Amino acid sequence: MSSRLYKILLILGIVFVIIALLLFWLYWRQPENLEVDFLDVGQGDAILIKAPAGQNILIDGGPDKAVLKRLAENLPWWDKQIDLMILTHPHDDHVSGLIDVIKRYQVKEILYTGVIHHSPNFLAWLELIKNKKIKLTIIDRPQTVKLSQNCQLDIIYPQESFLGQEVENLNNTSLTFKLIYGQTKFLFTGDLEQLAEEKILASAVNLQADVLKVGHHGSDTSSSQAFLDKIQPQLAVISVGKDNDFGFPSLRVIKRLERLGAQILRTDQAGTIKLVSDGVKVELLK
Repeated sequence: MSSRLYKILLILGIVFVIIALLLFWLYWRQPENLEVDFLDVGQGDAILIKAPAGQNILIDGGPDKAVLKRLAENLPWWDKQIDLMILTHPHDDHVSGLIDVIKRYQVKEILYTGVIHHSPNFLAWLELIKNKKIKLTIIDRPQTVKLSQNCQLDIIYPQESFLGQEVENLNNTSLTFKLIYGQTKFLFTGDLEQLAEEKILASAVNLQADVLKVGHHGSDTSSSQAFLDKIQPQLAVISVGKDNDFGFPSLRVIKRLERLGAQILRTDQAGTIKLVSDGVKVELLK
């Protein structure tokens, strides 16, 4: 090998190493902000949380494989890990997409209430969890899940165990919790309806939140005035499919939110909605 060729290869090698280090620094830095992405999956719920300590948390998976496309759009191509999967309740528009997520991503742990349901998609999801030996934690009471020093999930509901129970209205088993980062708070309610809202109100828990994931896609069976009055959200996000068969969101719910002065964001109008918190304020990413 000539001296000139050796120098050229050496320079190219050094350049390659520098570029690799820069890319690593850009993409592997521990994030300082919290990002919450309300994924556009049609008529259903799927929410991706990118926590400040680097965890990926997925709440529900929507009705079909659309969640895979949205995850690919909102995570780096090499990031195939879901640190925590949360199923609020086992209706198909929340659980079906999670089947494909488990097949494509490495899921470390799952939170669920343990309520019984007999739909094929829910049973297939449970079978996958068993076959892949994923840690499944049953949530049967209020508790706190620490994500980092100043970021946590405060689980508000259920207040009693649904493990092994068949419940007539699965919406009212929805796992409900706050995501708290610094001074900012997000409230996730699944498809919780007014009967369960009343139980939460009776417990006198602090519901105040900057951001509300509006219950049951904006149905008027959810989001009672009393419940919203306790939350006082600045931003209200409705995950809903365009021209859906249910007439969601309800105009009554929209009016209640407007009277509170909340900014309403809808996935059927805006697509995926991305919110970022620095621990002091929440901003909408354009």
